[in-house]
Amino acid sequence: SVFAPVFIAGFSLRAGALGYLLRLGFCALVSALHLMAHNPPSRPETLSSEHQFAIVASQYNPAFVHGLVDNARNELAAIAPGSTVSVWKVPGAFEIPLIVQELALSAKFSAIIALGVIIEGATQHAALIGATLTDSLQRLSLAHGLPIVHEVLLVKNEAQAQARCLESTLNRGIEAARVAVQMVQVMSTLPGH
Repeated sequence: SVFAPVFIAGFSLRAGALGYLLRLGFCALVSALHLMAHNPPSRPETLSSEHQFAIVASQYNPAFVHGLVDNARNELAAIAPGSTVSVWKVPGAFEIPLIVQELALSAKFSAIIALGVIIEGATQHAALIGATLTDSLQRLSLAHGLPIVHEVLLVKNEAQAQARCLESTLNRGIEAARVAVQMVQVMSTLPGH
């Protein structure tokens, strides 16, 4: 549920081609979010050993993002007892990948969770930020062989943000913590880990 579409766009693409790719990706993202809304991951088995988790959170739309962070931390405390959770705050969603990259390079973390809320406006700015962020986080995860959980939400309005950040039924902070722990568990079963 955390794997949003990857946008592979070379720098030489014309605006029309990039727009087409973005529209395809946005449709896939909307489909993925619809499925996630109805099938959130169940609580995984509790981790038996201590791990270090990093959360990188945008400060934009702070009430909603604080809800994501608080719910992710609380869920990690329940399913990864004794683990350390460190939080880094960045100005906006666009700045998240740089800090994720630096944390991944440190090789100190079992998983990194990216949290933020982007509310659509009258322009394409939100979609462009969302597409760039998705591509960057996926590339970083693959380059470092590290679970990077993408829960930077692209929502249409504050009501959608409220439901996904502050309420319990669709809470993406809880979901992010569960996915991070599940990925740590899966990674630990791979050869060489």
